[in-house]
Amino acid sequence: MCLSQITAATSGGVAMGRSEQHVLSDRAEIRFRVMQALQDNPKMSQRALSRKLGVSLGGVNYCIRALIEKGAIKVENFRASNNKKGYAYILTPEGLTQKGRLTRRFLQRKIAEYETLKAEISRLEDELRTEDQDG
Repeated sequence: MCLSQITAATSGGVAMGRSEQHVLSDRAEIRFRVMQALQDNPKMSQRALSRKLGVSLGGVNYCIRALIEKGAIKVENFRASNNKKGYAYILTPEGLTQKGRLTRRFLQRKIAEYETLKAEISRLEDELRTEDQDG
């Protein structure tokens, strides 16, 4: 399942207030997930990131370039065992700060979605109880 499907399944199908929708944009969520994956494994290739996140390779490349421009990550060369050049994407102190902000916004978004889903489930359960009593 790709990130857009996850986002659509969790955000698109859930009625959220206008202010809640701006808690974390889909683009910011991808940036957050890229930063999270690179923090866990700085030597992860863009292709592996693409597969892991369900985002196009071009989308991952664009995101990484933007993060480099913003000073959130730095790139270091390393040589893999097969003598091909590889890259390590290291989060900078600024990148860690940005990731912290994104984490907070991501959590707020997921809590809002959870609360909305919880209310919808409760409403549907009440509806079923009413139908069972009437039927």
